[in-house]
Amino acid sequence: MPVEFKDYYKILDVPREASSEDIKKAFRKLARKYHPDVAKDKKAAEERFKEINEAYEVLGDPANRKKYDELGSQWKNGAGFQPPPGWQRGEAQGAPYSEGSFEFRFDGTGFSDFFEQFFGGRGGVDGFSGYGSQREYEDRGDRQAGFARRGGDLESDILVTLEEAAKGSVRMLTLQRTNRKTAQVTTQTIKVKIPSGVVDGQIIRVPGMGNEGIGGGQPGDLYLRIRFAAHPDFRVRGADLYYSLDLAPWEAVLGTKIVIPTLQDRVSVKIPPGTNNGHQLRVRGRGLVEGQSGEKGDLFVVINIVVPEQVTEEERELWKSLGRVSHFNPRNA
Repeated sequence: MPVEFKDYYKILDVPREASSEDIKKAFRKLARKYHPDVAKDKKAAEERFKEINEAYEVLGDPANRKKYDELGSQWKNGAGFQPPPGWQRGEAQGAPYSEGSFEFRFDGTGFSDFFEQFFGGRGGVDGFSGYGSQREYEDRGDRQAGFARRGGDLESDILVTLEEAAKGSVRMLTLQRTNRKTAQVTTQTIKVKIPSGVVDGQIIRVPGMGNEGIGGGQPGDLYLRIRFAAHPDFRVRGADLYYSLDLAPWEAVLGTKIVIPTLQDRVSVKIPPGTNNGHQLRVRGRGLVEGQSGEKGDLFVVINIVVPEQVTEEERELWKSLGRVSHFNPRNA
């Protein structure tokens, strides 16, 4: 089925030849501007933030970017984009749909149809990898009494912000089913609870929201795979968060206090004198919730010493003066 092509370079406002670092900088700038927690128009900002995150999910990953660039050579403006052979998830990648089977579309997951079709689904439950696909069960105990058969399961990715992962949230999803034989369309609204402590890649099961059973069989289930939205400030490792803090050379030498953001609020961090590049400072209990224990991870502040690229003549003379009076030699340290 044709889908609307997404111009991710345009979304991030970068040229197609942009470097990985330029793409990262563009994402961080836009993500900070449109983050729902800081924007005045939260509804509009939320949609823009999801779009920016989707673009970075593709362009920020070398393998995805390569696939996207190859795909981009085939695109047409606007709706009606028809992918080259072999790209279509569902019919082109798996077995053909059986007669009377359904197509599925999700709204509210945080990803567009374009992304779901070409970059969604990293494998799946028991090998199922289907945006909008039905898993066909083999006759291996799935049959019920008589000729009844349990309905196939469905799977989709769902974009979750770190703030949602920390606090938990309730998301409303819309599931649209189209009967490929009769063209009949039905729409259901699904309430999905995102528990505090959820982790990237975790599967959330929504019972009974899969495909209808055959011959009175039970319906299948819906499986939602959590994908953390990239954050402009934090990186995730388990339940811990990492924040890169830029320091001027004199701040690292003399020490200072700097207020930094966390997922909950802002905290003051003391930078001890003589702090080196790459040094990590721990702020306990400011990470994500660890799902099993319920304890909070930590926030690690990673020091990044930045040297000014341009200096005034006065500054240059001061640096020269420092060089003359200082006995420090990093090569002998």
